[in-house]
Amino acid sequence: MMDPTKYEKYFSTDGFWSKLKKGTKKAGSKVIYTGLLLFYAVESPRTPLKAKVQIYGALGYLILPLDIIPDLLPIVGYVDDLSALGLALAAVAKSIDADVKLKAKNKLRDLLGDDVVNSKDIIDIDGQLVEEKEKETE
Repeated sequence: MMDPTKYEKYFSTDGFWSKLKKGTKKAGSKVIYTGLLLFYAVESPRTPLKAKVQIYGALGYLILPLDIIPDLLPIVGYVDDLSALGLALAAVAKSIDADVKLKAKNKLRDLLGDDVVNSKDIIDIDGQLVEEKEKETE
């Protein structure tokens, strides 16, 4: 399992936006949407500090220029990034509220167009968030 504190030092807001803009088409909507959810969750005052540490670690890993699988490889290069982001998203699901989702979807729409917001990938991620929140309340 990824140690989030190991990559936290690599996170910066400028680095995040730079990575997203450079890799938007290659990374795909799942990576971009998950990254946006985490980014807006970390900005939310309702997200606890422990969750923010996990998010910074996952986003730091996304930004890291040399990760396990180089991002230069189409699609495959972002598999490890999506795994790291997905682990963080599952861990902080209760911090992803309607406001965070709305901000992430609006930015996703700006980056990739209207169609992607209602795509299966985005619906799947929203469904996973619901499942994680239900697990936390059990």
